[in-house]
Amino acid sequence: MFEWIIAAFLLAGGAFILIGSIGLVKMPDFFMRLHGPTKATTLGMASLLIAANVYFSVTNGEVNIKEILISIFLLITAPITGYMLIKSAIHHDLKAREDTKGLDKIEDD
Repeated sequence: MFEWIIAAFLLAGGAFILIGSIGLVKMPDFFMRLHGPTKATTLGMASLLIAANVYFSVTNGEVNIKEILISIFLLITAPITGYMLIKSAIHHDLKAREDTKGLDKIEDD
């Protein structure tokens, strides 16, 4: 049973990381590209770390605190990093694509 749970988390994590990486390459501008690494890849790494935590908990018979700490650190720092990258892009006056949805609402304010 635990093998199925671990396999499901590994597949989900790999799928999230793949989707985030494809989004990083395929999105047209910086602001859209940032969604891939900050959202999908964070979920993917969390899924992989949960799978590792379940595996080592089952094989060793005790809860492994390393994966839990890595997961907490990752889930805290990835959104902050994304926020800082966006603030830097805005500070350097990096323009978004004109066909981005909602851009006209931001410019009117």
